[in-house]
Amino acid sequence: MTDQVVDTGGVQVSAHASGENQFLGRTRELKELRADIERAGLDTLSGRKAPRARVLLIAGRPGSGRTALAEELVRQVADRYADGVLRARLSEPDGTPVPVERAARELLGALDRPIPPGAAEDDLTAALRKALAGRRALLLLHDAAEAEQVDALLPDAPECLAVAVSAGPLTGISDVRPCTLGGLDTKSAVELLSRQAGSVRITVDPRAAEGLAEVCQGQPAALVLAGGWLAARPKAAVADLAKQLRAEGEEGTALSRVFRLVYASLSTPAARILRLLSLAPGILVDPHTASALAGSSVDSARTTLDDLAARGLLHAVDSPLPQYEVPACLHPYLKTLTETQDRPAELQLARARMLERSVRLLQSCRAITETDTPETRQKLLGMPQALRFPNPRAAADWLNIRRPALLASARAAVADGELDTVARRLMSQLVKALVAHVGTQAAADDLYAVHSLVLDVAERRNLPREKAAALLNLGDVDARTGRTQAALVRYRAALDAGRQANDPYATGRAMESVGGAHLELGDYDRAADWFGRALAQRLARDERADAARLYGRIGAAHTFAGRYGEALRHWRAAVAGHRKNGDLAAHARALSELARVQEYAGRPEESLRTCQEAVEWARRAEDPRLHAALYMRLADTLDHLGDPAAAQLHRGAARRMLGEEPEEPDTQVPGPEQDAFEPESGANACEIRSASAED
Repeated sequence: MTDQVVDTGGVQVSAHASGENQFLGRTRELKELRADIERAGLDTLSGRKAPRARVLLIAGRPGSGRTALAEELVRQVADRYADGVLRARLSEPDGTPVPVERAARELLGALDRPIPPGAAEDDLTAALRKALAGRRALLLLHDAAEAEQVDALLPDAPECLAVAVSAGPLTGISDVRPCTLGGLDTKSAVELLSRQAGSVRITVDPRAAEGLAEVCQGQPAALVLAGGWLAARPKAAVADLAKQLRAEGEEGTALSRVFRLVYASLSTPAARILRLLSLAPGILVDPHTASALAGSSVDSARTTLDDLAARGLLHAVDSPLPQYEVPACLHPYLKTLTETQDRPAELQLARARMLERSVRLLQSCRAITETDTPETRQKLLGMPQALRFPNPRAAADWLNIRRPALLASARAAVADGELDTVARRLMSQLVKALVAHVGTQAAADDLYAVHSLVLDVAERRNLPREKAAALLNLGDVDARTGRTQAALVRYRAALDAGRQANDPYATGRAMESVGGAHLELGDYDRAADWFGRALAQRLARDERADAARLYGRIGAAHTFAGRYGEALRHWRAAVAGHRKNGDLAAHARALSELARVQEYAGRPEESLRTCQEAVEWARRAEDPRLHAALYMRLADTLDHLGDPAAAQLHRGAARRMLGEEPEEPDTQVPGPEQDAFEPESGANACEIRSASAED
């Protein structure tokens, strides 16, 4: 279904694209780099063991073939590094340095190491060094902007190797000899032209080909563009192209002169699409991005992208989805063209269209997982065919592949500051799609980043309701990852924002969360006080289910403090509340906790009766796991009362019941300890509650 978002037929790779994968020239540079791996470093010469990984630096201007050389070096030596090759890009296409924190997360993700959401840069780099300790891995760091980026990511493992690609020397990293690139040798340059333009014209007039290579100064990017220009004009002579380039004069670089000639040869629609691709965040674009930027159809945009790739202006990417890479060396020229040939209002409109297209794709991506009702199926059918996914698997694959670009879009939209409305909708839909396809825990790192962006917009636009929601979500992640003090600060700020917005949900959630943070910090009096404030609000709003749950949380706080009389009173209130609400499972759990406190208070017989009552309510709830867990709790109580035979019978009944379940059971009933540390069901840590967000 090639007109849908996911093309299940894959990507057609042209002969040009496949030919480019064959590396040309740079024999001397490769030999020197390989020798540098084995070179004795300054530490070795001084008798000390090298404390860190060896760093090789490939320096050259964009378009010099530095990335291709680095990839070829990695290909040749990869078999020496049993733990694989790790890649990270350290600059955005416009040259903006990528934060070390983000690069470290990418590398840790490639190592399948758990990444605590919201962790600080120092913690992430320390985790990376620990993950690489004792390993033989190869790090390929593209487009390093400054030495500090590379230094922060270097493992303390001399068995590892880091290959950094940069525009120039990285002073500050010791014992590094840069391999500085110039142009290709004449033979390799002519061969590259032959691959791009076809061999006939090159063979017929080798002198002209050598002259063209000289005009291009042997720069691979310039040669690729020149070859693409010739390929698009089968009747043009190589000498004619060389003559035109010489007529351009000496202004600018060889690459800029070839680019101006190639750009001038494009049709007006193709030239406009090419310019607008500089607005796309990240390094990869797809037909939908180009279509939205230009305001054209998806099929038309894809045809144009294929043509631009054939001319060397884009690189087709080997991917299950049609994707194209905008060469970083061309990005400055495209940006200059947009500034001089497009009005600011038109550029802003193009950005808005691109973001809106992402919003609609994310809506479709989530909707395909919710087709269990006629209403949702009808809503999905109402979407344009080009925005639909054929099945949930295709939607999940699209989200996984486009995830970095979508996150980059969110960051760029927030940084722009003029498109906050559509940016908020984009972030809302991105969160929902990630939760639907990836899950809250697996996507926690990305969700934390998105909630941080939401907070930025809410503070800039003075949106207290959204500020409260973002702070609550961030606080929940901080709490789950052990940063309780940081979570407490966020929860208090969320309470202030909720009060400013007059949002009872946010204020109630914030008060309860403040109480939970105090409970985890061991301040049981404050915990009970804040739970009590939240309870008063719930009772005033007649929110009975939440009120019953909060009675239990207050009871848990008193239990921890050893105030069993108060704990019993509140657990009984929780039991009564759940019974009135008809929540049989919650009723059984509350009875179980009441039995626990009775046992702590030295009332074993009461505890036994209460526990038996809890077992009966669990049976009525038809919850086998809970029923079995309460049988185990009852067995423990019988053991304490000196009746091991009865205890063994109940344990046997629990095991038989659990044996009917296909998954490994959780035989623990949530007790006060769990109640203190686990998020409540009423607090959705992944929801962006936005008045402007659309489902």
